[in-house]
Amino acid sequence: MPILARMLPAPLYMEVRRGAVADLGALLSDSRVATSGRVAVAVGPGQGDHIEGLIAPTLRDAEVFRVADGSVEAAVSLGADLRKGTYEVVVGVGGGRTIDATKYAASLAGIPMVAVATNLSHDGICSPTASLTYEGGKGSFGVPMPLAILVDLDFVHAAPEPLVRAGIGDVVSNLSAIEDWQLGNVERGEPIDGLACSMARTAAEALIGRRDSIESDAFLTVLAEALILSGMSMVIAGSSRPSSGGDHEILHAVDQLFPGTSNHGELAGIGAAFCFFLRQDTARLNQVVECLRRHRLPVLPTDVGLTVEQFTQAVVYAPATRPGRYTILEHLRLSESEVRERVEDYVQSVGR
Repeated sequence: MPILARMLPAPLYMEVRRGAVADLGALLSDSRVATSGRVAVAVGPGQGDHIEGLIAPTLRDAEVFRVADGSVEAAVSLGADLRKGTYEVVVGVGGGRTIDATKYAASLAGIPMVAVATNLSHDGICSPTASLTYEGGKGSFGVPMPLAILVDLDFVHAAPEPLVRAGIGDVVSNLSAIEDWQLGNVERGEPIDGLACSMARTAAEALIGRRDSIESDAFLTVLAEALILSGMSMVIAGSSRPSSGGDHEILHAVDQLFPGTSNHGELAGIGAAFCFFLRQDTARLNQVVECLRRHRLPVLPTDVGLTVEQFTQAVVYAPATRPGRYTILEHLRLSESEVRERVEDYVQSVGR
């Protein structure tokens, strides 16, 4: 008799609450995570001392490593240290850069990784990719999904507000990415995973209409769960397709052409709004723009310091950042002058 269901990858453990970092020892005592207690902990440069002090009472035998930044070099260096120490598991505690570097280091060392997020800036918490910088720019590297995930709301509340709000833009951009995937399915026969789409869409819909914001634990819990669900949708799909479309092509183009302009989530939100403008989907455009403004996220290129000409350059270059991916940008195949005209129209329409 055939098996009538597929097995879905998922973290062994997931929790979003205050005080998660201090109780890390309880999670690591689970024999499914670590059996002998040989554990490494990677912390970022910002709050490393504070985090080390919190985990010390319950993880006395753990060795703590400092991750300098979110670069390939830092991740490779950590990976080498992990291989030397024959650790059972490595715990990455911090924001997106620290977690991404730890994910990549764990993959190099061939050991599982536990993610303890202290920020909610993007869906890298659970995604099967690590976004790392290198001499030539920034790239995404395939990695295993974290074995377990904790989100400490005490740290999230203390994180810089713009970074926490940025996670909202990243989740909302799922709606644009799904439209692009469906477009690729219709126009090019690209296989589409309905379950992955459903998870990514559910994450965005759970967030987009909420009237509260990052000041409340209830909202942050939904945001954290949405980011995790978004990451899991990519694991199920086997690619970033359910959470990355023309919106992310635009943000990657901005990162490459005008590095340091803004963060991932803010650019994803602008990219999603512009892509819905290109689709002439007024209802969804208004919904996305209202959400971004409600949470004080940028909507226009000028909100992040880009001129119309610079944003035009980014949109024109965007398809080159994901060769082979079919989105509204590839579908319309606009010339540079046509893109500039659409950008000007978008600014005039949305900027009112």
